[in-house]
Amino acid sequence: MREDLLHYIWKNGKIPLSNLYTSGRKSLQIISLGIHNHDAGPDFLHAKLEIDGQLWAGNVELHVKSSDWYAHQHNADANYDNVILHVVWEDDTTVYRKNKEEIPALELINYIPLTILTNYYKLFGSAKEKFINCEQEVSLIDQFKFSIWLERLYFERLEEKSNEINKLLAEANNDWEKVLFILLLKNFGLKLNSEAFLSLGRALEFDIVRKLSHNIFQLESLLFGLSGLLDNTSSRDKYLVKMQSEYSYLKNKFKINKNNVQSPSFFRLRPANFPTIRLSQLANLYGTRSQLFSKLINIKEVEQVYEIFSISASNYWKTHYVFGKLSPQKENKLSRSFIHLLLINTMLPMIFCYSKWQGIDVSTKIISIIHKLKSEDNKITRKFYNLGVTCGNAMNSQALLQLYNSYCIKNRCMECVVGDSLLKGK
Repeated sequence: MREDLLHYIWKNGKIPLSNLYTSGRKSLQIISLGIHNHDAGPDFLHAKLEIDGQLWAGNVELHVKSSDWYAHQHNADANYDNVILHVVWEDDTTVYRKNKEEIPALELINYIPLTILTNYYKLFGSAKEKFINCEQEVSLIDQFKFSIWLERLYFERLEEKSNEINKLLAEANNDWEKVLFILLLKNFGLKLNSEAFLSLGRALEFDIVRKLSHNIFQLESLLFGLSGLLDNTSSRDKYLVKMQSEYSYLKNKFKINKNNVQSPSFFRLRPANFPTIRLSQLANLYGTRSQLFSKLINIKEVEQVYEIFSISASNYWKTHYVFGKLSPQKENKLSRSFIHLLLINTMLPMIFCYSKWQGIDVSTKIISIIHKLKSEDNKITRKFYNLGVTCGNAMNSQALLQLYNSYCIKNRCMECVVGDSLLKGK
C-alpha cells in the first residue's frame, strides 16, 4: 500500500461520507474533505467533520500506518496541532496531540472499494520491470480525454521552463535580451554541451556582445576564447593564430576572465554539432540580426523563424570542423530540424514567459505554432509509439516527455488522467 492511493481516495471522495466509524468506534460523518495541501504541513486543510455528534473544523493527515505519525516526527511539529482526523490504512498505534488528547483515526482498510484496490494492484503489483506502469492500458484511454491531458502537460512543461527563465532574468537584472542570449547558447550546445554553453553565457557580459555585434570575427573570437577552444598553442593554423591574437586583445580591453566557464566536448558528436560550428553560427546570428529579441518574441508563423535563423557558420568553417584540419566543403547552415529544437526549447518558452510577465495570454498563439512542428523523435517518444500512443506534433512529444519525467518515473499515477481512469475502471 502506498500513501498516494490514500490521498487519491480521500481527495476524490471514494469512500462513504457518512455512516463511518473511527477506530475508537465513534460515529463519523465527513462534511468537507478539505483542500489538498502540496506544501509543508498536514495533507488536507480546512476539513469539516462530525464526530459523535460534535462538529470539528481543522486539518486531516494521511499515513499508511498510524505509527508513521511518530516516524515523521509530527508530534514535535506545531503545524500538526490542528489535525482533527488521522486517516490511515492500518491503525497500529494510538496518536496523541501535545495536550495528550487522542487524535481520532479512520482506518480505510474497512472502507475502500474492492474495485479500486484491484485496479491499483494492476498498476503497481507487477514485479516485472516496465517502461511505465500502465503500458498495457495507456493506448486504450479515451483519446479526447488524453489529448486534453497532453495539452495541459505541455503548458505544465512551459511553466517549468519559465521557472528557469525567471531565475536567469533575476541574474540578468531583467535584461530579456541577455536571457535570450544565454538560452540560445544553452540550446545551441544541445544535450552534451548545454551546461558548458550555459556557463559561457552566464560569464559573458551581454553589453560586450552588443558592442561586438557589428564585428562577427571579434564576437566569434570572444566566444571561442572564453570556451577554451583557442588554448591549442601547438597548431600554426592561420585562422587559429588570428583568433588567438584577437581574443588576447579583447580579453585585455574588456578585462575578461573565463573563471567558471566549462570547456565544451566533441565526444561522440556529429561534426555539424561540434562546438566550433555551433558557436560560429551563434556569432553570425548576432552579427547579422539586430533587435533579435523583439523579432523573435513577436513571431506569428514558423516561416518567420526559418527566415530569422537562416544563417551559416563563418567561411573558415565551410571547409573545417576543427582548427587546422580540412574537411569536404559544406555550408554548415542551421538545419530546419535544429531550428525546430530552438523554437521548442527556447523561443516558445520565452514567448510564454515574457507574455505572462506582461499579463498577456498567448496560449492560443503557442498552440497554433507548436501544432505545426513535427513530433520529436527520441527514445521516450519511440517507446510510447510502440505502446500505441500516437504523437502527431511537437506539442504531443513535449507533453509525453513531461508525462514520463514528471509522472511515470515518479509513480505519480494517481495524479495522471490515465491512472485515474484505470482506477475508476474506465
